[in-house]
Amino acid sequence: MDTDKTFFAHETAVIDDGCIIGEGTKIWHFSHIMPNCTIGNNCNLGQNVVVSPEVVLGSNVKVQNNVSIYTGVICEDDVFLGPSMVFTNVINPRSAIKRQDQYLQTVVKKGASIGANATIVCGNNIGEYAFIGAGAVVTKEVAPYALVVGNPSKQIGWISEYGHRLDFDEKGYAVCFESGGKYQLKDNKVTKC
Repeated sequence: MDTDKTFFAHETAVIDDGCIIGEGTKIWHFSHIMPNCTIGNNCNLGQNVVVSPEVVLGSNVKVQNNVSIYTGVICEDDVFLGPSMVFTNVINPRSAIKRQDQYLQTVVKKGASIGANATIVCGNNIGEYAFIGAGAVVTKEVAPYALVVGNPSKQIGWISEYGHRLDFDEKGYAVCFESGGKYQLKDNKVTKC
């Protein structure tokens, strides 16, 4: 564990050896940070969060209560993980068969949000600023700025960096009503102008 404790950990939290935890990060009640994790600056890990060995969280990652982040998961900066959402790390788990050498990587890109009780099947990356609706089951890659819902999840639209649906005009442009940011939809890809 980082001995220059510039982060907060509740007295009931367990932090194993070899972890790097950034300045300003808060780790709350009954959470367990397992060996060799890297957690960036200004993260907030809620109650009953488990971070498995070698997980990487960027800065300003918000992890709500009852989330387990399994080995193979990488979350970039500004990611939001909603209450009780689930990552997997093996496609075909069996109790009697050890498959630690078969963990698949899942990358959640900058600014993405995953809603409460959603499930992310391992090996499916989540694009920048994508929004996964509550309860969705993600079984394939999610494009940047995509809004996906359902089981299995399907894309139903596009979303801004501020988390608002984007309505594109006939020329392929949309404006986020909150931020005023302008976006372009071209060849089924969204970019911020």
